Amino acid sequence: MNINSIFSDLISKYSNNEILKTDYWTEIEQSYSQKSRKYHNLIHLENMILELEEVKDKISDYDSILFSIFYHDIIYKATSKDNEEKSAELAKTRLDKLNLHQEKIAIIQNQILATKSHKRSEDADTNFLLDADLAILGQNWEIYKNYIQQIRKEYSIYPDFIYKPGRKKVLTHFLEFEAIFKTNYFKEKYEENARENINREILIL
Repeated sequence: MNINSIFSDLISKYSNNEILKTDYWTEIEQSYSQKSRKYHNLIHLENMILELEEVKDKISDYDSILFSIFYHDIIYKATSKDNEEKSAELAKTRLDKLNLHQEKIAIIQNQILATKSHKRSEDADTNFLLDADLAILGQNWEIYKNYIQQIRKEYSIYPDFIYKPGRKKVLTHFLEFEAIFKTNYFKEKYEENARENINREILIL
């Protein structure tokens, strides 16, 4: 999958400014390719798109979802508590320069903000975005184990005695949901495995 061309095609629908298109992609590529990003990188974006392509027919505004994917982790610092807010704000600044309706930009901002708590949304498209973002949780154990290691490296600034309780809190937060996945499609595909993986990780912690 060439996510550069996916982004390029997306932008081309709303602007014919080639310089802007190139600049926007360069910013995305550089942000998601920072050395500190072991998991929240371009591969994560690629995997989200792959997951959602399977259910494209169920998504009413696929363009907005794509914009949300590209910008949802554009600002990502392990030490920061407002990554989503900053990412949503940056998305708005960039998308304001394209021919997007303000309503559409507001939807994208809200979708990005929803990735902070991963609570079920009234908006069906947002639920698909949230589920794709968490699809890693439902993979087989080997893939999940690799994900655990990547996340630990992203938070390497923190010693175990701080990291482990924090991570446990995040994982418990997911288990407390009636369902981790909000859509029937992802629930059937990943829910059972995700709960097993999370419980297994908690035991390791």
